[in-house]
Amino acid sequence: MFKIMLIEDDDTLFQEVQARLAQWSYNVVGVTDFANVLEEFTVEQPDLVIIDIQLPKFDGFHWCRLIRSHSNVPIIFLSSRDHPTDMVMSMQLGADDFVQKPFHFDVLIAKIQATLRRVYNYNADTQLELKTWYGATVDVVKGTVSNNTGTIELTKNEMYILKELIQRKNEIVTRQELITSLWDDERFVSDNTLTVNVNRLRKKLADLGLGEAIETKVGQGYIAKEVTPG
Repeated sequence: MFKIMLIEDDDTLFQEVQARLAQWSYNVVGVTDFANVLEEFTVEQPDLVIIDIQLPKFDGFHWCRLIRSHSNVPIIFLSSRDHPTDMVMSMQLGADDFVQKPFHFDVLIAKIQATLRRVYNYNADTQLELKTWYGATVDVVKGTVSNNTGTIELTKNEMYILKELIQRKNEIVTRQELITSLWDDERFVSDNTLTVNVNRLRKKLADLGLGEAIETKVGQGYIAKEVTPG
């Protein structure tokens, strides 16, 4: 049974989501002290975190940043705010998905299922467990990319995107193919979500001198080039 930590201060909403997810055999735990979310996360060790942006003490972005500094656990944001910068910020901080309040429960469960399937089936895929790409070593299981410059850590989404691209090196992978592969049901995904994830991946790769290794084909998609740096 997967354990989900729901960081939500609206008790009515928490109880409703907890009850509905229990019907899907998910064990949902909450937070008792919103000033010590990281400590409770460390104790619970959930398989997935759902976090509201507006919280007492510190907002969800603060806790996402701290959780992400300690763990690659998948994170889904909830928000009643509809400003596009909220989604952009959540993705930049390493969140895996974003759900707008008020939400239909079918949408939430679809996102939870897709995220858990992507993350926890992912480690069973040994075909690309360790690969050399563009002069770097890509460790899918550990979520790292390394070369002579150093090592970077990728989130599950970032590594999944890179994995999809390097499986088809020097070929265009369309945006639609990536969205469908990553989130299963593209009806629930903003096109901007993919853009943010790819830009964040590129920024990390730039630390290894690989910022240009993923090329954008405007109006089409992306290419992971396979050229060993000289």
